[in-house]
Amino acid sequence: MNTGSDRETNESAAEESTADEATADKAAAQPAQEAPHVSKAPAFIQARRGLHLSWQVGVFVVGLVVIGAGIAMLVLPGPGWVAIFAGLAIWATEFAWAHLVLRWTKRKVTEAAQKALDPKVRRRNIILTSVGLVIAGALIGFYLWKYGLVMPWNLRDQ
Repeated sequence: MNTGSDRETNESAAEESTADEATADKAAAQPAQEAPHVSKAPAFIQARRGLHLSWQVGVFVVGLVVIGAGIAMLVLPGPGWVAIFAGLAIWATEFAWAHLVLRWTKRKVTEAAQKALDPKVRRRNIILTSVGLVIAGALIGFYLWKYGLVMPWNLRDQ
């Protein structure tokens, strides 16, 4: 163990190697776990508390803006969900809670993708889509038969 002194003997070096081996043996016996969340800020920013706090506030604001834009794009044209997940990924660079939420979301999306590839679910989705298209076609056909090719705002009392 390095105590910060310049006097390091061979005994302390031997103790370090046995301690490292014991730690490696414990790590091999335990299931693989992720390392704790660490800030992705540069070292010179992490070294100063005020600067690091400012960095975190900036990351939070940028992530919030991206997520806000994603929410707006859910009703406006644009890739809303992609922007929401991108904002969450921005937050995950600094905040452990966002990292956990992002990991949970990735797991759920992967599960949903695997479920969608299931032949029974896929067949059901194809059938429901076909039925929906037939109903939409019937409604459009009825509208064209009844009113012709006239826009709804140009209809007159009939």
